[in-house]
Amino acid sequence: MKMQWTVLIALLFALLTAVFAVINVAPVQVNYMFGEASIPLILVILGSVLLGGLIIGCFSLVREYKLQRRIRALEKQLDAQSQLQKEPQSPALPETAKPSAEPSEPVEE
Repeated sequence: MKMQWTVLIALLFALLTAVFAVINVAPVQVNYMFGEASIPLILVILGSVLLGGLIIGCFSLVREYKLQRRIRALEKQLDAQSQLQKEPQSPALPETAKPSAEPSEPVEE
């Protein structure tokens, strides 16, 4: 259900961006560090949205990669612990003489 809401919100955002971009088609002056150009505002808006989406996508991929590595490490740790539990226990060492709970009587000679 969460994925459906995410897709729905993304589509709504795309629709709003497209409508906003189509309304603003007038040419604008864009100043780059090395020059300037006059391009339609629709291209500036769509280019900005696309660049923002690519940046967010890259951060998302890096985060997912880190999470996958963490999952693999934890699965290995879990496997190692389960292997330790499956190994047979070594037989208990024979108990040495325990002091009895009853008081011992003195030995008479």
